[in-house]
Amino acid sequence: MLDGLGEQFRGIAELQKERALLTATATACEERIEVTVNADGLLIATRFTDDVLQLSLEEIATNITAAVQSAAADVAARGNELMTPLLERRSALPKLSEIIEGAPDLGAMLPTAPAPPTVPPDPARWPIDGSAPRGPRSAVADNDD
Repeated sequence: MLDGLGEQFRGIAELQKERALLTATATACEERIEVTVNADGLLIATRFTDDVLQLSLEEIATNITAAVQSAAADVAARGNELMTPLLERRSALPKLSEIIEGAPDLGAMLPTAPAPPTVPPDPARWPIDGSAPRGPRSAVADNDD
């Protein structure tokens, strides 16, 4: 069992290295906009063609957002594909509750994180008196001073 655990840890380390190198690129507006995200879905490059200014600022903004979301979904799917063999091996290992009678199933106790929103926060959730926001706020937005 310890050999299996050591193999699992080595596999995790290798997959983490592979995943860290993932990127995804998406285009929008007839390839006038191109974005690239890293393995965490963070925007790392943006490119515009010379004729991008034929679009309105609203079109550019909307399509950058859509392209980044598309690239992030692509890189997330590829990251999940990398993890599939590891997850299959993990599911084949016995659970603690199967090894030690009466032990809890720790996996069943883990909470599932909700999916983050893909749209901006509702302005109604943000105070106008300067007090702390009632919802999540980006650290970048706090640097307005």
